[in-house]
Amino acid sequence: MRAIDFEQPGTLRADDARGKGAPGDGLGLISACAPGVGPRFDAGVMPEGYLWWYVDALSDDGRYGITLIAQLGSCFSPYYAKARRRGDSDPLNHNSLNVALYGEVKRWTMTERGRSALRRDASSLEIGPSALSWDGSSLIIDINEITVPIPSRLRGRVKVYPNAIAARPYQLDHAGRHYWAPIAPRAHVEVELDKPSLRWSGSGYLDSNWGVEPLERAFQRWEWSRAMLSDGGAAILYDVTQREGHRPPLGLRFAANGDVEHFEAPPHVRLPNTSWLMRRGTRVDANKFARVAETLEDTPFYTRSVLESHLLGEPVTAMHESVCLDRFNSRWVQTLLPFRIPRVGK
Repeated sequence: MRAIDFEQPGTLRADDARGKGAPGDGLGLISACAPGVGPRFDAGVMPEGYLWWYVDALSDDGRYGITLIAQLGSCFSPYYAKARRRGDSDPLNHNSLNVALYGEVKRWTMTERGRSALRRDASSLEIGPSALSWDGSSLIIDINEITVPIPSRLRGRVKVYPNAIAARPYQLDHAGRHYWAPIAPRAHVEVELDKPSLRWSGSGYLDSNWGVEPLERAFQRWEWSRAMLSDGGAAILYDVTQREGHRPPLGLRFAANGDVEHFEAPPHVRLPNTSWLMRRGTRVDANKFARVAETLEDTPFYTRSVLESHLLGEPVTAMHESVCLDRFNSRWVQTLLPFRIPRVGK
């Protein structure tokens, strides 16, 4: 194992992370977050582009889970895809807060809202009645949404306390048009909901992705996972399949204090297909195995799962996702999406 050289291909230099620019990033998108600083909600989003902040967490007792994604230029919006086909590439007219509850209490919401519902500055982001705020050391997410397919109120607060703030960006594609930054590879998360009435805490994660073109233009699919390590750190695997060229999988090990090392991604293994026949797989230590402990999201083009696996010489619990952009871009999936993603306002 060796420390990462941030000058190597596939990552950005420290100067780039402070917003001085990067390939395909002429409008300063790198300021979406910064090492040791955290998220910046006022970052620019280019036409046809996207920007999101992602949180996930599992409760300490194993009974509950949550994911939250605040999206500007919502990548998986059928309305944004349709608008681009018409020549309207304004990303800030397509924003949403996606919240999914798992385990003993299940809920889903992802209401898309237009420009008039968006307010933001460096430390705060409002999308309609919901909001995110960053105080320099913690992220607070105030949720006030309506669930689908059965309408109900989803309201409450989620607090994310990073163990350490990393936030160095990594280039995901050859052209330098898509980036990812693990802001808090491991965090303490507190969930306090009024509707439904729910209180729990556990271990979580915070990151950000951004790009200057639709995901489906650059990628066929990807697999991503983050695993909790026994020393208080985390291991992250990012495995993308580009439409042009090949990039080796990215393996990062984060210590509890945020220090990061690169590790060679172990062999790939197939996992069982989902009920939608979505293919999924992961990487696991040689001569070890991985199994799906629970499938959290099962959609035609996207699956999220909890895995019991083995990485860096120890058994781990991992949050895992597989995405197929070819399926997402198909007509039949685009027709289904509005049933899960309602849009209100302009």
